[in-house]
Amino acid sequence: MIRRAASAIDYRELARRRLPPFLFEYIDGGSYAEVTLRRNVEALEAVALRQRVLTGVDGVDLSSSLFGEATALPVALAPVGLAGMNARRGEVQAARAAAAAGVPFCLSTVSCCPLAEVAPASPRPLWFQLYMIRDRGFMRDLLAQARAANCSVLVFTVDMPVPGSRYRDIHSGLSGASGLRADMRRWWQAVLRPGWAWDVGIHGRPHQLGNVAPVLGKDSGLEDFLGWMRGNFDASVTWADLDFIRAEWDGPLVIKGVLDPEDARAAASLGADGIVVSNHGGRQLDGVPATAQALPPIAAAVGDRLTVLADGGVRSGLDVVRMLALGAKGVLLGRAWAYALSARGEAGVAHLLDLIAAEMRVAMTLTGRRSVAEIDRTVLV
Repeated sequence: MIRRAASAIDYRELARRRLPPFLFEYIDGGSYAEVTLRRNVEALEAVALRQRVLTGVDGVDLSSSLFGEATALPVALAPVGLAGMNARRGEVQAARAAAAAGVPFCLSTVSCCPLAEVAPASPRPLWFQLYMIRDRGFMRDLLAQARAANCSVLVFTVDMPVPGSRYRDIHSGLSGASGLRADMRRWWQAVLRPGWAWDVGIHGRPHQLGNVAPVLGKDSGLEDFLGWMRGNFDASVTWADLDFIRAEWDGPLVIKGVLDPEDARAAASLGADGIVVSNHGGRQLDGVPATAQALPPIAAAVGDRLTVLADGGVRSGLDVVRMLALGAKGVLLGRAWAYALSARGEAGVAHLLDLIAAEMRVAMTLTGRRSVAEIDRTVLV
């Protein structure tokens, strides 16, 4: 039995044991048959690093810079929905851990804790993630809140005009059914996880999507919020809608969910400051390429015009080095920090980031790289 985590994989197992199944499967699962979910991990594992010896590297510098912000590592914590259901006021805990580690934290539109709660808890400016929502007035209000909270970067997610079908969420009882029977099923799962039930179920309230609560009202439940999410994403959005975003946001704008070089060029042409090469963690269109497969041609196409970030399948500091070698300037961690938060709260996220840093130091030393800037394709076999 794992008692102390030594890796993100260990934190996954600890999270599985602590969370009610409907929440663990939400974090852990992907869409449809989960081909892309598996492919993300397998493609990174298949990227071979080129070991060099007697290079005289007796220390490495992990520091970097993203959109004018100094970072202790070339990573950021990706937006993860419902993270406040995984630990008591989970987004607040994760933001504090990220700030202490010197890396950005990106708050999801569909976080449990609202911007007004998370931003004051972090000594570092947050990044804010936004979906294109049918109600443009609501979007305008969210962007105003992000400005008021001094968010430094806007991450605009474009690969979710409609939610992907996630079989595990149906099987676990998170979605696909409603009413008293569904509520009782989730309640029973929570009862069987007493640590979570006490920490989050009782003391972690309110269980709402904090940024959306003003629209639905204080008495709305989890099913109301999930229904709102399914009904309010806007499939009619086009590149022209970036004009609306730009009119409301004058800071760095990052387009998340790009998998094709043509889309990357379009983002660059329309003035985006960065993109995230991402398949939504294998949670949207199943069967698309792994991020590690899509990244190199995109970096080659636009890497000199904007900042290329990447996520998907990253479970270690070695994976961070692999992504950087494939062309990313920074890497977003998603499931990895969600597992750590679920298992150990703020301390778990802090420990995970320490592990990522330690693993990066080993990989860089054994590939003969003293700084993040020196990591390129020559690190690979």
